[in-house]
Amino acid sequence: MEKVYFIVNPLAKNGSCRKIWRNIEGELRGSGVTYLAFFTEYPGHAKELAEALARKADGSSALIAAVGGDGTLHEVVNGTALFPNVTVGFIPGGSGNDFSRGFGIPKNSGDALRLLIQQKKRASEIDIGKIQHNELQETYFMNNMGVGFDAAVAKESNESNMKRFLNKLSLGRLVYVYILVKKLLTYRSIPIDIHVDGKEFRYDSAWFVTVSNQPYYGGGMKIAPDALPDDGLLDVTVVHDLSRWKLLLIFISVFWGKHTRFREVEQFTGRSITITSPVEVLAHADGEAIGHTPVRIQACPKTLRIISGKTNTGHTEELNINDCH
Repeated sequence: MEKVYFIVNPLAKNGSCRKIWRNIEGELRGSGVTYLAFFTEYPGHAKELAEALARKADGSSALIAAVGGDGTLHEVVNGTALFPNVTVGFIPGGSGNDFSRGFGIPKNSGDALRLLIQQKKRASEIDIGKIQHNELQETYFMNNMGVGFDAAVAKESNESNMKRFLNKLSLGRLVYVYILVKKLLTYRSIPIDIHVDGKEFRYDSAWFVTVSNQPYYGGGMKIAPDALPDDGLLDVTVVHDLSRWKLLLIFISVFWGKHTRFREVEQFTGRSITITSPVEVLAHADGEAIGHTPVRIQACPKTLRIISGKTNTGHTEELNINDCH
């Protein structure tokens, strides 16, 4: 039976991921699954481990499963994005877990492990996005990326002591809402220019731009209700020209995907997106700060093989899998 490599972030969810891993190990005993586990020790370590394991496979098929939050999975995806022989699995152990929402992965670690074992021979091929930023740097994302207000909220949420406290109460996803309201009082909207497949869109007062590969972000907010992870397209959401308090109303409605009814919310789809601004604006990928504008985003069709609880929901026509490499 194929060996499974687990990359575990023991600090995810304020250390609760240690207990999750112990439960997984208990289920693995007697299951007949051959596995090796590696524990992350610092930010970026999951990416290093994933890339080393992918290289060691030397073209042979390999299954690498992240155990942690979306940040851990984000690193694993960035470590394996250039290796088509690798299949990526995920066992949720963080506070947000938007990937598991979008791809039908059970919250319960035992159920997620059973899905991984049962589906390991039937992986789904999904798109990912590639971001070119900070001149020559490249970062991949599987959920979404964004610039502006939501990037500022994500950065402060990740650094907040409040997140550690709420994680102890299993309420870690609420930190995003807390920081959102806090930042709402001080953040200033900015001019932003967006090019989507050659078409130009200019906004004098934009709050944020989010580019999505699947519907969810921010711990369950349905920012891009129609986004499909296997259609070769990325969904762009722009929120602009509105007051702070109306922005709060829009964020409340995002949990149900109803924000798209507001005239100040515009959405596009495209394969090649460029975001620029007259001043540097913070950018994030899957909730992790990556730098500032300008950024160029490219859809990478059918690039990532994942273990998913959902069957493919889109369709891809005339797409070149080598567009990103």
